[in-house]
Amino acid sequence: MEPDLFTAAAEERQEKDPTGSPLAVRMRPRTLDEVVGQQHLLKPGSPLRRLVGEGAKGPAGPSSVILWGPPGTGKTTLAYVVSKATNKRFVELSAITAGVKEVRAVIEGARRATGGYGKETVLFLDEIHRFSKAQQDSLLPAVENRWVTLIAATTENPYFSVISPLLSRSLLLTLELLTDDDLRGLLHRALADERGLAGAVTLPEDTEHHLLRIAGGDARRALTALEAAAGAALDKGETEIGLTTLEETVDRAAVKYDRDGDQHYDVASALIKSIRGSDVDAALHYLARMIEAGEDPRFIARRLMISASEDIGLADPNALPIAVAAAQAVAMIGFPEAALTLSHATIALALAPKSNSATTAIGAAMDDVRKGLAGPVPAHLRDGHYQGAAKLGHAQGYVYPHDLPEGIASQQYAPDAIKEREYYAPTRHGAEARYADAVEWTRKHLGRRRS
Repeated sequence: MEPDLFTAAAEERQEKDPTGSPLAVRMRPRTLDEVVGQQHLLKPGSPLRRLVGEGAKGPAGPSSVILWGPPGTGKTTLAYVVSKATNKRFVELSAITAGVKEVRAVIEGARRATGGYGKETVLFLDEIHRFSKAQQDSLLPAVENRWVTLIAATTENPYFSVISPLLSRSLLLTLELLTDDDLRGLLHRALADERGLAGAVTLPEDTEHHLLRIAGGDARRALTALEAAAGAALDKGETEIGLTTLEETVDRAAVKYDRDGDQHYDVASALIKSIRGSDVDAALHYLARMIEAGEDPRFIARRLMISASEDIGLADPNALPIAVAAAQAVAMIGFPEAALTLSHATIALALAPKSNSATTAIGAAMDDVRKGLAGPVPAHLRDGHYQGAAKLGHAQGYVYPHDLPEGIASQQYAPDAIKEREYYAPTRHGAEARYADAVEWTRKHLGRRRS
């Protein structure tokens, strides 16, 4: 990293008085061996170890990497360790505040450093998914020619948020949520380490268990909650962090959900698949996650309306009206009361009998249309209300079903190309059994041959 005068002064103050920084910053690992979790990325010869100079000799230099993982899993920490351990020039940018101008300045500086005194440059780019395609394109020449070795961090799925040329020039390293054992070791280190709480407080087992639960695999959240609870305990004159103190300090668990990212779609997908699978409890769990994360209730309601037709259909004809009513109610009342309406609809849909016959029927019909199986409308079905229609034979010979005792006329309705096609294949689940009987009767009276 190339600190300016103010950055250098800030780092000097932090070294003299580390308590001025958050606990999560003070407890950052200083070497790769101190990193908690992600051991699958830290084996000998791994890309990260090569970045810090371990085994990076010879014709094969270190590769650029993209670190992908949820918040608090160590992406920034790994970059920080590299910055401290490497003998390379280290530059840090955030896609939140930087743009093409800043990227080009770093690349130009890297070329000068390489040509002038043989110094390689490592560029850490945080939140790369916030860069536009054009901004990401500006990195390509530097990565391609290894003017810089890129470490990019993202919480978003790179296959959606990072351009393919940059992906192909980098190694994708996936970080996993930290386990309870990983976090437990980190908490114990923070309690005892001089950089941390230096033994000022203790953490009973029940409090530790609750802290691990609310952390949700996020190291930063675990340390932030620990620091806040320790401060509250010390203010009370206590040297033990009681469960009540922790609960008063942090009142709810972390929700792993990003409304703009792939987790948004993953949780929404899990909600619909749980409804489809009739697991009402799992469906309510995913609904709760979406609500707690602040998801737009109208988005949830729209997904429920789709599910009512896609997965339930005529097996329970009331499912769609329930979902539509829920969407209308949600639009009028909003959160927090909308949670009750969404719960009502989710439970009804999850426990309804299931049929995807409406989905498969329109899919099969559209597939035939795309293949060109359409053909002219039969003459007797064409519009006969305009002058000259009769001369063309339009509407001639049409039988009006209401004139017949059974209300059904045995005449051809479909074009010749698909007159023997049967798209609707009803199940006998729930109320659709009635439709199964009805379609069998009508096809027989229409003179349709069974395929």
